[in-house]
Amino acid sequence: MVLSTYSSYLTVNRDMKASLSKVESQAPVKRDTEYYEANIGKVKTVDDLLGDYRLYSYAMQAYGLGEMTYGKAFMRKVLDSDLSDTKSFANTLTDKRYLQMAQAFNFNGDAKVAQSTAQADSTTDAYKASFQTEETNIKTEAAYFASKIGAITNVDDLVNNTRLRTYVLDSAGLDTTFTSKAYLKQVLTSDLADPDSVANQAKNPAWKKLTGFFNFNADGTVNGQAQSADQTEDLKLDYVASMSTYPSATLLDANQRYWDKHVPQVQSAQDLVKDSRLVAYVKTAFGLNPTMLASSVASLMYSQNFAQTYGNTKLLDAFEFSSDGTLPAGTSAQTPAQMSAVAKQYTTEFRKDADKKIADAVTNYETRIAKMTKLDDFFVSNKKDDDKKNDEVSEVWDVALRAFGINPDEVSKSELKKILSSDVTDKKSYVNRLDDDRYVNLVKAFNFTADGGTEAPLTAQSQRMVAQVTADYKAVKLRALTGTAKENASKAADKEIAYYTSTIAGIKTADQFLADSRLTKFVLEANGLDPKEVTATDLRRMFKSDLSDPKSFVNTQSNGKFAEIVASFNFSAKGQLDATAAEGVQQRGAILETTNQYLQQTLEVQQGEQNDGVRLALYFKRKAPEITSPYSIISDKALFTFFKTAYNLPTAIGNIDVAKQADLVKKYIDVGKLGDPDYVDKIVKRFTALYDTQKNGPTSTSLSLLGRSASISADTLLAVAQLRAG
Repeated sequence: MVLSTYSSYLTVNRDMKASLSKVESQAPVKRDTEYYEANIGKVKTVDDLLGDYRLYSYAMQAYGLGEMTYGKAFMRKVLDSDLSDTKSFANTLTDKRYLQMAQAFNFNGDAKVAQSTAQADSTTDAYKASFQTEETNIKTEAAYFASKIGAITNVDDLVNNTRLRTYVLDSAGLDTTFTSKAYLKQVLTSDLADPDSVANQAKNPAWKKLTGFFNFNADGTVNGQAQSADQTEDLKLDYVASMSTYPSATLLDANQRYWDKHVPQVQSAQDLVKDSRLVAYVKTAFGLNPTMLASSVASLMYSQNFAQTYGNTKLLDAFEFSSDGTLPAGTSAQTPAQMSAVAKQYTTEFRKDADKKIADAVTNYETRIAKMTKLDDFFVSNKKDDDKKNDEVSEVWDVALRAFGINPDEVSKSELKKILSSDVTDKKSYVNRLDDDRYVNLVKAFNFTADGGTEAPLTAQSQRMVAQVTADYKAVKLRALTGTAKENASKAADKEIAYYTSTIAGIKTADQFLADSRLTKFVLEANGLDPKEVTATDLRRMFKSDLSDPKSFVNTQSNGKFAEIVASFNFSAKGQLDATAAEGVQQRGAILETTNQYLQQTLEVQQGEQNDGVRLALYFKRKAPEITSPYSIISDKALFTFFKTAYNLPTAIGNIDVAKQADLVKKYIDVGKLGDPDYVDKIVKRFTALYDTQKNGPTSTSLSLLGRSASISADTLLAVAQLRAG
């Protein structure tokens, strides 16, 4: 008994996984697939691929291009195409099989950069966030000190408390690592009235100032309290100024308090400018050059001639100094109105400076990092002798180090160079021997190589894979749409593509990816799968599967697309980024897609040897989800043959205008429904019935599958086609 085409089709398609497994187990197929998987990783160039006939012919067969294997010059142009250029050779070919094969390879590799956009964004985000962290830490330590100092009854209680001791030394800008407890104790118990005391003999005046903040006796006991409220406040103001590396709100408040407390105590303009903090306050409030001499600042406060010559007389009106810089008896440096006006002015300029300082640092960083091609570029300063404006802009390394919680003073440039050229995957590398996660994370944020060059970043998906999945997504979303509907769908798709592209670039683990339903939905839809039919639990099990184990959860799914999706990401079974997944001219997902395609093509060829109708039906079933317009059918010889057979159309319709052919396709097939398996199955039933009818004459089986449409004659349909073409 001879089976009908539909019955033969069902025999194969009912359990496609089993059918493919039978093909895969065939000795020639198995040998060729094993050879491809074992050797494709050795291919580095297009010529390498074209030069290995077994690899090349395998790939060509996989993408249905076996008949073009002889055309190596043509295929070189296809494989050399820049797929990001819509006018490149592969992108302009009508037959999209060539584009699909080109997409499966990445001979040019992803762009080699010091940092990807996502890495740079992450670094600058961490840099900006570090200032808030810094401010929080300052407040925390100041609050801790204030809560403990009241209970201190002996100098030993202070110096033996690490946090209190560090706070005290930091407030004076003194070394917290190498200052001994013994020396600090000697300083704090010094008698400032004794010129020979340790504090007075210290070369750094900060020690003497520090002693004045406490009330310790020579034996370490205290007079009343270790600090008065005013002393605690004064020490805090110094601590905030010392620890703040940018114009924070906390520093603004501290500087204003410092000004309000000390300006009323000055006796002359010269007296005021002896205090560097007061000078800095004046410079900020009045927009003076940061490098201006303190003596010149003083002159602006009282010398009309100097102020007029300099072109700035604002300071004359902001202070009460006489023409010699002194104050009249009983007069303060500023009246309440002057203090209020200058404070307002200072606040405005301070905040403007704060925003500008960070913004300038980020802009400089982003501009510089985008141009870097080697590690040495990282250490090129933006400061130039002839460009004083850039002297205040943070260096690239300052931004990067701060982003990872590293003080630039902690590491030399030579040491930093060794760190950034380290291999974090090598446990014996320089950075790993430091045993400091900050430096490991710093290295991971860049793509520098051991020889000082750059490489493509390791990301959840390669740039080529992201480009492919986003293109597939848009094609699915725009399938068969026209006019306003297409325009609206395109805008919506572009929004999702922008989200996917920007977000996936920052994904570091499978868990992060799976936690974002917007990302998983995007990937499933791009691959023609309904997200509603895939549970989050099953998807998680798939991504935890071992792709090399044929019995793993993802590999036992009836739809091989799921394994291809998992393989398209550069995650290990543990969900971490895995560099081996992205190695070579084919990412592992592309290799899996190629071998799956080869098995499918081989199955179809073998079925076609017995019944070409089965081959065409299987081909249509496979390609249907990828069909996005009538032209996808017209441009594919096999699909067009399927279409003409399914609707009993004569070969002559291939001679009419292409636009009219497209109209004819739209008349019979709703392209927008080709993602629906039930709709596709109905068309396949129709095709197989008419195929048997045309080959063998009408049978009861074919007529039952066709229903009323079996009465449509070829002559009638040709007449319709000719009329539509007229």
